[in-house]
Amino acid sequence: MAAGPGAVGAAQAAALYRSAGTPAPEAEDAAGGFGAAMHRAMQGAVELGRSADATATQALSGQGSVTDVVMAVARAELALQTAVAVRDRVVAAYQDVMRMPI
Repeated sequence: MAAGPGAVGAAQAAALYRSAGTPAPEAEDAAGGFGAAMHRAMQGAVELGRSADATATQALSGQGSVTDVVMAVARAELALQTAVAVRDRVVAAYQDVMRMPI
């Protein structure tokens, strides 16, 4: 299966989890299942976006550096790309299941 332009590799996803300060999904127990894992991932992505906004606001007020802003925005962008890639894969899997003959 070829990776599309919006696909994110496993190494990038692992880097996202490390930078977000959340444990990788393999390290967590299976309690809660896929839905709970997706919910935690979305919460992490939203928090990264909020962090990027706060960092940009601090830089605009002269209290932060441009480097911090770039890093925060890059983390938020990677989180969004990961969420979109997972969503695309889930939709594709659903469509494959719906095409299966009964």
